[in-house]
Amino acid sequence: MKFSVFQLSRRGGREKNEDRMGYSYTRDAVLFLLADGMGGHPEGEMAAQIALQTLSSLFQRDAKPDLPSAQSFLASGVMAAHHQIIRYASERAMMDTPRTTLVAGLIQEGELHWAHCGDSRLYVVRDGELLSRTRDHSYIEAQAKAGADIEGVNRNVLFTCLGSTVRPMFDVAGPLKLREGDKLLLCSDGLWGSVEDEDIVNTLSSVPVADAVPALVEQALLTAGDHSDNVTVIALEWETPAESQFQPSGFTETQMMGDEVFASTIQSGGLDPLLDELDDDAIERSIAEINDAIQRSASRKR
Repeated sequence: MKFSVFQLSRRGGREKNEDRMGYSYTRDAVLFLLADGMGGHPEGEMAAQIALQTLSSLFQRDAKPDLPSAQSFLASGVMAAHHQIIRYASERAMMDTPRTTLVAGLIQEGELHWAHCGDSRLYVVRDGELLSRTRDHSYIEAQAKAGADIEGVNRNVLFTCLGSTVRPMFDVAGPLKLREGDKLLLCSDGLWGSVEDEDIVNTLSSVPVADAVPALVEQALLTAGDHSDNVTVIALEWETPAESQFQPSGFTETQMMGDEVFASTIQSGGLDPLLDELDDDAIERSIAEINDAIQRSASRKR
C-alpha cells in the first residue's frame, strides 16, 4: 500500500476538545478512525478515546497482516467499542454514560469498507466529484430523506450513538474499489456544520491533503466564529499516481513491513479491551445498574 495522510483537530470555541482521531496500519490493511464525544453527557472525550483504542486494539490482534472479513471486523468492532464504554461507566458507578459518535474507514486489497454511528462523516472524492458520503443518524437527515419539512429541526439531535443505554444503530458499507488519486476524508460535525459539501469536495480535489485539511479546518473555524464546535479532520490520498501534479511531500509505503508489524497513531492509554471483555449478559447487567442509578437520582431530586 501507498498513501498520504494528514490529520488536524482544533478546540474551536469550546472549553475542551472531545474529538479524537487516528489511524493504524499493517503491511496490507489500514484503519482510519474518528470519534466525537457528545456534550450533555459526562466525559465525552473518554468515550471517544475508548472507541478508538478498542478498534485499534482489535485491529492489531486480528490484522495478520489483513483481516479475514473487513465488514465483520467493523461490525464487531463498533459493538465492542460500545460495550467498553458501558463497562467504563459501570466500573465507576456513573449515573450517566459517556457517549460518542464514530466513523471508521478500512482499506485492504485496494477496497474501502466503512462504518459509522452518529453524525461524524466519511467523504470519498474521485476526479473532483463526490463519490460517496455517509448519511447522519440524525432526526433532521431522517426527515429530509422522507421528504418532510426540516425547518426548525435541530441538526445536532441524534437517534443513536455509542455508549447509550440502548443498543446502538450503525451502518456498515462497502466494498468500494479505490483508484489512484482517490481521496477520503473523515470529519466531525464541527467541519461539515460550517462548510458546505461542495466546498469540502472542491478543496480536497484541488490541493494535497496536507494543504486541504488545514484550509478546511480554518474555514470552519472562521465561519462559525466564537461559537465554533471542535473541528477534527483526517484525510488520505490513495496510491498517489507518479504523474500527479500534487505529489505529497511525505507518504507511507508498507510493502517492506513484516507480517506481524503494526503501526498506529492511537495511544493505548493502558486500556486493554481484549483481555477483559464483557459478555452480553454482563453488559445488560451494567446497563440496568446505570439506569437504576439514574432513576434513584431522579427520585431524590423530586
